[in-house]
Amino acid sequence: MTLRATTAGAVLAATALLGLAPQASAAPVPQPQAATAETRAAAAQAAAAPDTLATLSRFFAREGRLSPAAARPRIEGEAIPVHHLSPDFVAGKAGASVARLEFLASKAVSSDGQQAALWTAKTEAGWQVVNIATGDDEFRYARLGAERLPGGTVFREPQIDAWYVAGPSRVLPLDEDAVRAVGAGGTTLNAYRARVGAAYGDKLPGSAYAEGGVAGGYAEPGPQDSGAPVAMAAVGVALALGAAGVSALRRRRPAVA
Repeated sequence: MTLRATTAGAVLAATALLGLAPQASAAPVPQPQAATAETRAAAAQAAAAPDTLATLSRFFAREGRLSPAAARPRIEGEAIPVHHLSPDFVAGKAGASVARLEFLASKAVSSDGQQAALWTAKTEAGWQVVNIATGDDEFRYARLGAERLPGGTVFREPQIDAWYVAGPSRVLPLDEDAVRAVGAGGTTLNAYRARVGAAYGDKLPGSAYAEGGVAGGYAEPGPQDSGAPVAMAAVGVALALGAAGVSALRRRRPAVA
């Protein structure tokens, strides 16, 4: 299992320079209620703020391939909604959607072509960037999902870093992790509910597992972990916005054609 993470130093800088208030390591990031035109505009404004761009310059220069002054980061396109597997769906609550909105993402691009996703959420201080993650997963899978199932909901199952698109009755895989989970042809919504319920149902917020777990009951597997499912937090991303900085572990897998 190969994991890639945002650089700790760069993210710590983001936490400080973007003015994020110190919180406990398990403090959840508030979820947007809806991806309305208003919330998209607010997320885009936070992503394009001068302090954000200054932090991005350092982020893109972190490996020494170019200087911060030469990075010249820019924000491309609109902020998009990013959904994760819903704990209510895992718990089998009546009428629960398979995924819930976790944050909005804006694409940042440097002068040498590096890409990053700016995760934005509404905190007590207003809309802010709460994490910077390398690559373009959020945007790539959004495009792929729209092509494979127009009108479907693209979402991530963070415990195994799998991306899917869901319709009224089926869940289709968008990357190799998802193919391993549900097969190349996907599965029914009911079968998917049964699978995630069996995998995570005893690890939801409030469970004994969550009470003794990491970051409110959710932690993505580290480089030495076995890859076994871990718990579902009260908030899917379970970002730690404290003095230790933010570390968002993520794998880069090829998309499924």
